[in-house]
Amino acid sequence: MADVELLVDAKATLGEGPCWDHENQTLYWVDIEEGQIFIYDPEAKMNRKIQLDQMPGAIVPRKSGGVIAALENGFYSINLVTEEREQIHDPESHLPGNRFNDGKCDPAGRFWAGTIDEDRDGNAALYCLDTDLSVTKKIADVSNSNGLVWSLDSEYFYYIDTPTQKVVRYEYDRLTGGIQKPKDVIFVQEEEGKPDGMTIDADNMLWIAHWGGSKVSRWNPVTGEKMQEITVPACNVTSCTFGGKDLNELFITTARKGMDKDQLETYPNAGGLFKVTLNGVNGIPSPKFGG
Repeated sequence: MADVELLVDAKATLGEGPCWDHENQTLYWVDIEEGQIFIYDPEAKMNRKIQLDQMPGAIVPRKSGGVIAALENGFYSINLVTEEREQIHDPESHLPGNRFNDGKCDPAGRFWAGTIDEDRDGNAALYCLDTDLSVTKKIADVSNSNGLVWSLDSEYFYYIDTPTQKVVRYEYDRLTGGIQKPKDVIFVQEEEGKPDGMTIDADNMLWIAHWGGSKVSRWNPVTGEKMQEITVPACNVTSCTFGGKDLNELFITTARKGMDKDQLETYPNAGGLFKVTLNGVNGIPSPKFGG
């Protein structure tokens, strides 16, 4: 049984969006509802906080320096030294009830991020910020855009719209960023919680965080079989990503949102940043934004 280590007892309301910067050996993650970006240095065991005036969904490192972020009001570039930010585009300025949620870069360095419709009426979408800073809608009629990742050979794109309880696979064109021919490949049972954030390992297996399920799980997207699960001492597990020098450390974000008094007593470290060191399983470096 893998040991789960508490790295930061952040008590985040909605910890989310972990992204490992392999070049700098640092982890970016966010507390969406508190408007906070974190930069965690495992070597120094320091968790720097940047306070925003709006909710961040996801951030990724940028090749030219700084980060690109999907915030409540669209795509932004952020200077990590000055903490200054500049809006690039807000594709949903006409939908004030929506905000950006999960996101990450594809193998070509484009930043994909989706929105969440707080009323769950299907008015959200998945967008792609290309390296020329143009924005394209990729998937419409979404309720809660969440986990997304690409296969190692760049043939497939995997995607989670949380209320559907499933992972959908698309054929992916790395050159154009196009996706087509959706196919349901993984189904998560209701009693296991809701599928949230997602990452991929070097064996092309998917790792899924379970909101309300107190765990992360490993799946074979070809067979749809669940291969492994790791219990996390938090009710709402939101996302995970591989990091560390050997990319064998799974960083896991969690949330306190929606928990009652009894649950908080059972999981006092909910909202923390956790880590599991895995044997025989490694991740791959996350692409940086190329623009």
